[in-house]
Amino acid sequence: MRILITGAAGFIGHHLLEYIYLNTDWDIVCLDRLDYSGNLNRISDLNMDSVKNSKRLSIVHHDLKSAVNPMISKMIGDVDYIAHLAAGSHVDRSIDYPMDFVLDNTVGTVNIMDYARKLKSLKKFIYFSTDEIFGPAPQGLSYKEYDRYNSTNPYSASKAAAEELVVAYHNTYGLPAIITHTMNVFGERQHPEKFIPMCIKKVRDGQKVTIHSDESMKKAGSRHYIHAKDVASALLHLINYDTVNMPIHDSGVKCQKFNIVGSKEIDNLELAKTIALNVGKELIYEMVDFHSSRPGHDLRYALDGSRMKSIGWEPGNVMDNLCNTVYWSLRNDRWLL
Repeated sequence: MRILITGAAGFIGHHLLEYIYLNTDWDIVCLDRLDYSGNLNRISDLNMDSVKNSKRLSIVHHDLKSAVNPMISKMIGDVDYIAHLAAGSHVDRSIDYPMDFVLDNTVGTVNIMDYARKLKSLKKFIYFSTDEIFGPAPQGLSYKEYDRYNSTNPYSASKAAAEELVVAYHNTYGLPAIITHTMNVFGERQHPEKFIPMCIKKVRDGQKVTIHSDESMKKAGSRHYIHAKDVASALLHLINYDTVNMPIHDSGVKCQKFNIVGSKEIDNLELAKTIALNVGKELIYEMVDFHSSRPGHDLRYALDGSRMKSIGWEPGNVMDNLCNTVYWSLRNDRWLL
């Protein structure tokens, strides 16, 4: 078997690469443009024997804003599975540069699907989407896979647009696609602009941590955090699971969708306090009403993970994984910058 992972030098992509490498005997093709998010040092840092010299691993450089041309297609070769993780994912940058995210996330997805639909050996195409397409979740509500979109920033809108195109390619061309939604992934080698590594660094250095809160600045925002290795485990589970013969959803959407959700909802203040406890230093923090001061930031996101549980997959303990990530980051602080 051969799998193509787009964005394989990115944060989540390199964890999927490692998980596939260690838990299968498949060949792996890594497709990445190696820019702001992609970093080959992630791959060379992985816990894999002789990864640079592995005959199972090949790396192809390509920017999916452009079509997969015959030369790139030949370099990739025949593949059985495609996991499309390549994407721009930073809300702040999407607000400043919306067209970049349309090109990366929407146009890029169409380009990889145009390549994928011509493959005769392809068994499954996984589009890696986000909880943010559903928008903010009122307290007590967790969105299910087929709920309506309500994008609140250009990043989530570009992902929602791409998701609908995946559904269209499934309907029009018979692309064997499935869609996943996940939220707030963390783990080793994450870019330090993200909240958890940023928080680890600031606590270590005695700096103030800004906590996203409501207008009263008393209630912190919350998320279902999940470790990247749990996400990789879920994706491999879905690759191996017979999704073709699952019932069509009542909405009539034939393309199967799955939420990959962490084990526990955590508010950002609780998260920061847990990080500080594990760092062994005092948490210095300020509650800030980001939503009012800058549109596009939402207080709470939440997904319902019951569908994945019904097909035999559940995440690990998020607090254990968080503690392990803190300890790893302090020992490998070159990734904190």
